[in-house]
Amino acid sequence: MRPVIVIRPEPGASVTQAAGELIGLNILAIPTWEMFEVRWTAPDPANIDALLIGSANALRHSGTQHVPFAGYPVYAVGEATAALARKMGHQVASVGEGGLQAVIDALPATPIRLLRLAGEEHLPLVLPPHVSVETRIVYRALPLPFPEKLILQLRQGALVLLHSAAAAGHFSAECDHLGLPRERIAIAALGPRIAAAAGAGWADCRSAPSPNDAALLALAREMCH
Repeated sequence: MRPVIVIRPEPGASVTQAAGELIGLNILAIPTWEMFEVRWTAPDPANIDALLIGSANALRHSGTQHVPFAGYPVYAVGEATAALARKMGHQVASVGEGGLQAVIDALPATPIRLLRLAGEEHLPLVLPPHVSVETRIVYRALPLPFPEKLILQLRQGALVLLHSAAAAGHFSAECDHLGLPRERIAIAALGPRIAAAAGAGWADCRSAPSPNDAALLALAREMCH
């Protein structure tokens, strides 16, 4: 079976690897990104009704500034984010399945003031009139040099999982810089925007039908066979 490589930052890389092993993939976690907290100033908690969270990393790296909002309800992008929110003492108001915009679109038609904790790379949202959002950048992901074991594996051929457009762009550029053969590397992306950011020339490049790890790993298994 073709090896599958996860390049997302830890601890997500190990989580994806474990889930991939459960469905029989020959999967390796070789992160090419590292997460760092960003200093941020919290708004007045009295002006916020709930938190809007598009990634577990936003909670994981929110620091001490998050403390005043520890008991606030959370609108989470997916179950992994919701699970961490519950572990941190939050009540989860809703869990999305199709991205953060879908979470916004499903909100009741009553006024609500949300604090969005996000990474530097985040998508803009279209807000209905009854929803207001204050956004704070709480973490950034920085690329790492490709380790030798990743370079060797890519030269032999592999399927790479891409979880973000930034990761796709960096991966593509590094492959070209190192002279790695695109025609031996297949791409499974979390969504069409990410696949587009990877560019062309790969052995195969497909997008998961839903932006979650389960769908991405199911796609990887299909591509491996």
